[in-house]
Amino acid sequence: MNGSKKISALSVALIIQLVLMIVLSTIMTATITKTTKKNAIEHMQTITDERASIILNYVENAEKTLTYFSEGYEVKKLLERQNALGQSTDILSDSGSSELIAAAQAYTEAFSGEIDNLEGLWIGSWETHCLAHTNPKTVGMTTRPKDTKEKELKQLQDAMLEAGNDVYNTGMILSPATSKQIVSMYKAVYNDAGEPIGFVGLGIYTEQLINKLNSLSIKGIENSSYSMVNVNDGRYVFNDDKDLMYKPAENQDIQDICAKYAGTKQAEDGDFEYKKDGKKYVSIYSYIPEYGWLLMLDDTREEVYSLTYDLRVYMIIFAIILIGLMIVFSFITRKQQKVSQKLASTIVKNNKTKESLYTAMFKDVLTDVNNRISFSMDADEMKVSSDTPYFFAMFNIADFSGVNSQYGNDIGDWLLVRTVDQLKQTVRGGKIYRTGSDEFVIAIKGDNKSVTKESVMDMVNEAMDKLNSKQSTPVGKHTFQFKAAIVKKSTKINGSVITALKDMVNKYNGQVGYADIDGK
Repeated sequence: MNGSKKISALSVALIIQLVLMIVLSTIMTATITKTTKKNAIEHMQTITDERASIILNYVENAEKTLTYFSEGYEVKKLLERQNALGQSTDILSDSGSSELIAAAQAYTEAFSGEIDNLEGLWIGSWETHCLAHTNPKTVGMTTRPKDTKEKELKQLQDAMLEAGNDVYNTGMILSPATSKQIVSMYKAVYNDAGEPIGFVGLGIYTEQLINKLNSLSIKGIENSSYSMVNVNDGRYVFNDDKDLMYKPAENQDIQDICAKYAGTKQAEDGDFEYKKDGKKYVSIYSYIPEYGWLLMLDDTREEVYSLTYDLRVYMIIFAIILIGLMIVFSFITRKQQKVSQKLASTIVKNNKTKESLYTAMFKDVLTDVNNRISFSMDADEMKVSSDTPYFFAMFNIADFSGVNSQYGNDIGDWLLVRTVDQLKQTVRGGKIYRTGSDEFVIAIKGDNKSVTKESVMDMVNEAMDKLNSKQSTPVGKHTFQFKAAIVKKSTKINGSVITALKDMVNKYNGQVGYADIDGK
């Protein structure tokens, strides 16, 4: 009887322990699932914002090109001559203007040779009479004759005048000449008295831009797709489905977002979910206010949250195993010695399993530093005040994808490990996190005495000097470029710290930027 009671008590204790483990595992899974979903959305948002920057830079570079072209000596002289003759006189038939016409045509053709993805570059009179063009066959044509399209001509002239010395960008359209999508833009040319005497025009193809966006692989969401909508009319600017091009978006969420941002001049981003053809999708968007474009990155929920689903499956299997262990150990508790031995073995095994799970979730395997999930968890525990603020320093490897492409992934891995080693040696008293493929964040607790803005700046500058110096790699000595930024936080810490650091790293490219987020 005494033996039976002892075995029964041991079984109860074992059952309670296993139940507690299942409960704790469930709570941990729920917490990590929530954080993982949040990080997945933030990851996609970062990618979408980066792709929006690529589009913006592509268009802005074209506008700068047109501005440089408009400042050419040949352009102004030709338009001044046309203006002197009067818009009703065809300068192309004026024998005294032949040298100016030839010089302007030669300048146009030579300048166009330096423009990638060019559809057309031209010089026109104020009445849109073509005086020089990369396609000589169009010289002499009038694109908007007064007798048929006077309203369109006036609209174009007014738009260029409203733009002043800036470029008037009509956006992405189908070229009437090539039937291909282009970015079309115009810029007025003025005489010394500030009067418009003509204009220059430029069209560049968007095909290479779209192909570049599609070619940029995204780890974890390889099946994602891009689309872009003009918020002012709600029509698609581009879409994988060619039948939707220039047609209104039917998705109600997209319509609502377009209505919300139409006419606004501030960049915005966000996300929404929708259902299509029986599948659920996640859409991340970034609004480009300069041109009224809404860029969206879409993928299925299944792929976006694949890590979360895998984690749930793992924990279910883990729970089943624990239940199985409970049944097995309940059966073998009839023999006290065996029960004791297997119970001890089970505890050790479960502890190792928890340690392995913790390492897998919160550590970066390659560099052995904490990962972004760990940062999110630690941020909630960081106690800050005006007397004990936190300093966060981000170090970013410039063009890390280029390093992998040029030297191989092994050298890329070597560079990541080497970066962590140098940061550990230089930035003392901080905790290092790998928050992205090419970026590291160091959290340093300040005390307004020995750990201050100045001391942190000194350590970061010292680290930058070492990181940017020539390093001996397995494939010889090479120099790698790094970017860095520092922010100070005196109030509650959250994921916005990383977003602020990303913005500053891009803003102060080549220099160590600093900002007190709370302004204290």
